[in-house]
Amino acid sequence: MIGMKEIAKLTGVSVSTVSNVLNGRTNVSQKTRERILQCCSEYGYSLPPGPKKTNTDKADTVLFIFSDFDRDFYLKIIEGINDCLMENGYDLIVCTNRSSQKLTKRSFVRGAICLDGSISDEIFTRMARQDFPAVLMDRVLPSGSIHVKSVIVDNYPVMCDMVQTLVDKGYRKFGFLGGLNHTLDHKERYTGFTDTLKKNGIPFDPKYYFHGNYRERSGYQAAKLMILSQDYPEVLVCANDNMAFGVMKAFEEHQIRVPEDIAVTGFDDSDAAAMAGLTTVTIPRYESGYLAAKELLEMIQGKADKAPFKIQASIVWRNSVR
Repeated sequence: MIGMKEIAKLTGVSVSTVSNVLNGRTNVSQKTRERILQCCSEYGYSLPPGPKKTNTDKADTVLFIFSDFDRDFYLKIIEGINDCLMENGYDLIVCTNRSSQKLTKRSFVRGAICLDGSISDEIFTRMARQDFPAVLMDRVLPSGSIHVKSVIVDNYPVMCDMVQTLVDKGYRKFGFLGGLNHTLDHKERYTGFTDTLKKNGIPFDPKYYFHGNYRERSGYQAAKLMILSQDYPEVLVCANDNMAFGVMKAFEEHQIRVPEDIAVTGFDDSDAAAMAGLTTVTIPRYESGYLAAKELLEMIQGKADKAPFKIQASIVWRNSVR
């Protein structure tokens, strides 16, 4: 069945413009409005009805909480969230941790989507309640909550696939640059890495394990440590793209060739990864945002399954690996 995204492509406009027309907003030119309505008529598309409101309903507004401005894929997630909410007649407020704790108590907010590691599990558990459900991205509450749904990347199998392919390519001396130890992403990616090496009978030397924090500078510093010691693995598996960029920058400054001298992989497939020729794992960020919003709307209507929703990822092989 055709959706709003397809109507936007057919008419050469944004999804938000299509939504504005179908919701009767006046901020679109008459010519564009007529083109969109004609296309909708030809393909039999109309805006799905939103949830019915009563006089006691809160205004249809959802929070997206985040605070890491260093990672550009957040824009894709926000776009996916916004498109889903607009299709269903909801508004979106983007806020940081500090302001979110005030906004969650306001009567006009229906629920929240959170992608912010600075909010503790305890605070998030207290925040979510029957009249204020929440979706937690990239994290699962250890104690669980009937008012919280997790939408997470299925990191483990895709990391296993990547490392297995590296082994099949002939690499035997592996390094790993991890993220923040407490994060689910780091735990699953590192476990997939070590389990696959163990499966192939390849020992992992702890001296090739480097600590990072998902930021480019930590990758740069890890590479400098290798350069100072003059001791390199054959391939360095990085827990995200930003750290891989820092590694490659340091290597380039010291005339260490990638992949001839050392191969490098990332995780996330940010926009800069293709330009850098970085082998990485691509995650459907727009779709993850859209699905997070969809799950939250179902929770607001009392329909959602509370089991974590896992998003599949895939590998993109580029020339940072031989």
